Amino acid sequence: MDKSTIIGIFVGIGGILAGLLIEGGKLSQIIQPTAAMIVFGGTMGAVMLQFPLKTVFSAFKQVKYVIVEPQNTAGAKIAELVQYANKARRDGIVSLDSDLKGITDPFLSKSLMLAIDGTEPQELRKMMEFELDALAEHEEDIPKVFESAGGFSPTIGIIGAVLGLIQVMQHLQNIDEVGRGIAVAFVATIYGVGAANLFFLPVSGKLKVRMRHSQSLREMTLEGVISILEGMNPRMLESKLLGFIQDEEIAKAKPQDEQS
Repeated sequence: MDKSTIIGIFVGIGGILAGLLIEGGKLSQIIQPTAAMIVFGGTMGAVMLQFPLKTVFSAFKQVKYVIVEPQNTAGAKIAELVQYANKARRDGIVSLDSDLKGITDPFLSKSLMLAIDGTEPQELRKMMEFELDALAEHEEDIPKVFESAGGFSPTIGIIGAVLGLIQVMQHLQNIDEVGRGIAVAFVATIYGVGAANLFFLPVSGKLKVRMRHSQSLREMTLEGVISILEGMNPRMLESKLLGFIQDEEIAKAKPQDEQS
């Protein structure tokens, strides 16, 4: 689990609810199914108008990576590449053909397959860089879905508030109904602004970090495969790939390398 996300959720939502309760408010005051329907339904509709349905579904599938840290770490990837480098140095790069079936990373699998098939290093780099660009372009749309939702939801919340006020105006003869109706109307604004700043925009930012991490891993993987193809010494390969990761990740990577 991503501790930063979990703590952020509790601190953000908990702080707002605690402030409400301290001021004498009640949770029932902000639980309005109609307002939620207007805000989230309207926001979803606007997002689906802006993006293809496939992109929207892909974006919501990626939400789990906001809470769960990716298992494919840089240290593990370096250890795997060094292992392949050792085997290729000992038995030849063609010997890696038997390992292709067990590789779960499509980018690594394709890169190694091209290397095993005898592709020249320059040509291999050129081909896989095209794929890198295509993957990066596709992944850029994922955070944009939530970023757009964060822009739409406050406005949809205002629409919900205005709709509520229209209903209030029809009961001006009853002052009690007017007061309660105005309070209910502004709940939609709370939902819209709250959803944008506590969910949609933070999710977009976290996914941008995740996507950049994945892109960096693929760049590192490409350099590793090309170095294996060129016959680079495994120890030199390890030192080269460690340059792609931060100091705290290097500390985690070295024990893995020693065990491998």
